[in-house]
Amino acid sequence: MPHLIIEYSANLEETLDLDGLMDALHAAALETGVFPIGGLRVRAHRAERYRIADCDPANAFVHVTALVGHGRPLEVRKQAGERLFATLTEYLEPLFAARPLAISFNIQEFDPELNFKKNNLHRHVEQRRAERTPS
Repeated sequence: MPHLIIEYSANLEETLDLDGLMDALHAAALETGVFPIGGLRVRAHRAERYRIADCDPANAFVHVTALVGHGRPLEVRKQAGERLFATLTEYLEPLFAARPLAISFNIQEFDPELNFKKNNLHRHVEQRRAERTPS
């Protein structure tokens, strides 16, 4: 894990390079060394209906929620969150400089008793990695 869920206002569609942002966050999550590649998910949801601040149509937002597995110490989660938020804000800096934009990030832990999952991605990622590695 984590799951990185990007929510963004529809008025950013023409100016936000969403694939680039997703790639940047994916890479940053791996660079933290905290999250295994087989558990990493990044997805985005466009918000069609929203109200931001004074409801001026130029106002925009990007919010990222990181859902992480239970058990990592607070300091580890905080350091990973700071790295991801820095990536987010650096990536969005040109938009931030050009228009009204709210950028936010939040980390939430999955409850250890209520988190159900089945995942064979770790095995497949390792298998593909081994196939690409020369003997």
